[in-house]
Amino acid sequence: MKIHFDTDYMEGAHPTVMQRLLDTNLEQTPGYGTDNYCTEAKAKIRKACGNDNLDVHFLVGGTQTNSTVIDALLSHHEGVLAAETAHINVHESGAIESCGHKVLTLPSHAGKLAPKEVEAYIKDFYADETYEHMVAPGMVYISYPTEYGTLYSKEELQTLHAVCKEADIPLYIDGARLGYGLSSDAADFTLEELPTLCDIFYIGGTKVGAMFGECVVAQPGLLKHFFPLIKQHGALMAKGRLLGVQFGTLFTDGLYLKIARHAVEMAMILKQGFIAKGFTPFIDSPTNQQFFTLPNDVMDRLAEKATFEVWGSRGATHTNVRFVTSWAAKQEDVEVLIAAI
Repeated sequence: MKIHFDTDYMEGAHPTVMQRLLDTNLEQTPGYGTDNYCTEAKAKIRKACGNDNLDVHFLVGGTQTNSTVIDALLSHHEGVLAAETAHINVHESGAIESCGHKVLTLPSHAGKLAPKEVEAYIKDFYADETYEHMVAPGMVYISYPTEYGTLYSKEELQTLHAVCKEADIPLYIDGARLGYGLSSDAADFTLEELPTLCDIFYIGGTKVGAMFGECVVAQPGLLKHFFPLIKQHGALMAKGRLLGVQFGTLFTDGLYLKIARHAVEMAMILKQGFIAKGFTPFIDSPTNQQFFTLPNDVMDRLAEKATFEVWGSRGATHTNVRFVTSWAAKQEDVEVLIAAI
C-alpha cells in the first residue's frame, strides 16, 4: 500500500469532529445555519478573532467561497487583483470569470504580491484617461499561506492593507490552509490580529480537520445581502448544523491550531530529511507544503512507494514536485518516504 502526500484533504475529518457529528446526528434542528450549533460556533470564532462584531458565515467549499465572496464585493465592471500563481487564477476552472469578473494578474514573488506593484497598478489604471473602458481593480486577493506554502509577514500585510485602504478597495485573504500558516514558526501574527490586517478572510475547514466547510469572517457591513448570494453560488447547506458542529468543535480548546501544528511539524521532518540527502527546496516553505526539484529517476523511484503532485509538467531530466502533510500525517510515513529517496 502506498503512502500519500498529494494534498491535505485526503482524510475525512478529525476523530473529535467525527465523534461530535455522530453524537448530534439524530438531533432535529432548523436549516440553513439558523440552528444553535452555528450560533455557538460563530461566537467561538468571533472570540478567537478578538472581535464580537465580526460577520461570520459558513459555506461548503473553497471554490464556492472564493467565487461568492468575490462576486459579493465587486461591481459589474470590476475585477480582482491577484498574483499570477493565485488559486483563483490557476486552479478554480474559471469560477471567478464565470461570475462575470476578470482576474487581473500581477507578478508572483514566491507566491506573494508586492504591495508596491499593487499600488502602481491601481495608480497607472486611473492615470489612463481611457480607464472607464477597462476592467477596474475592485479588490485584492491573496492566500495565507500562498499556493507555494510561503507566508506574508505582519508588516507585508499591513503595507498591502494600507494600499487597499488608500484605493478604497477591500483586501481578501483566502485561508484554505490558514491553520497551517498561523501554526508555523515563521508566522509573526495571530488569528486575533488577522482581522486588523485585512477586510475579509476565510478560515479553511476542508483542509484543516473538517469533513467539509469554510468560514468567512468579514468586517461588519462589508458583505451586503450575502445570504442569497451564498445560495445562488451553491454554497449554502440546508443541513447547516453540520458546519456549525464542525467549526464549533475545531474552535474548542484550540483544536484547530493544534492539529494544524502537527502537520507543520511533520512537514519540517520531511523537509530536513530531503535536505540531509542533498536536495534543496525550490521554494523555501515554512508550512505543510514542501517543494523540491528531483531527478526523474529519484521521482520515479519514490512514486513506487508514495503519491505526490508533479508541480507543472515533467522535465527532461528533473521535475518539480510537491509533498503535502495534513493534520493526520503519520511520522512513520514521512520516515518511509525519506528512506525511499
